[in-house]
Amino acid sequence: VGIVDRLINRLLTEGQQIAGDPDADPLDALRRIVDGQIAFVVGERDIAQVYYREIPNLPEDDRRRLRRKQRLYLEDWVHLLTELRPGLDASAARTIVHCAIGAIQSTLQHSAGLPEARLRDLLRQSAMAVLAARPGTSDGQATPAAR
Repeated sequence: VGIVDRLINRLLTEGQQIAGDPDADPLDALRRIVDGQIAFVVGERDIAQVYYREIPNLPEDDRRRLRRKQRLYLEDWVHLLTELRPGLDASAARTIVHCAIGAIQSTLQHSAGLPEARLRDLLRQSAMAVLAARPGTSDGQATPAAR
């Protein structure tokens, strides 16, 4: 738990510093947070895998504390995303952020077999595409911007 705590604290601190910088460009700040998540997943892969596999087995107090930190970290992403997409409500932004983080973390379930630099680049592109995606119309057809 100690190692995971330190990693989550690092992500949370970095995210708060990036999102809290009043002079930062929101898009650049979001890219930096995405890069931090990629660094965690790719650079600390073994620890990240253990964490995601074992968090349900942790004592309840540890699990709650770690989940609380995750929620705070997620809110930094949401803050930046809603600055970039002002028409997006917070609930929708949280869903989109979860999707972007899920795209990054999906590599924990398989070995991509790619050089690390290429993997990081693909993960960044994928996460940023998810964060920028525009929803389709109510009939399920893509909007002109999404085509």
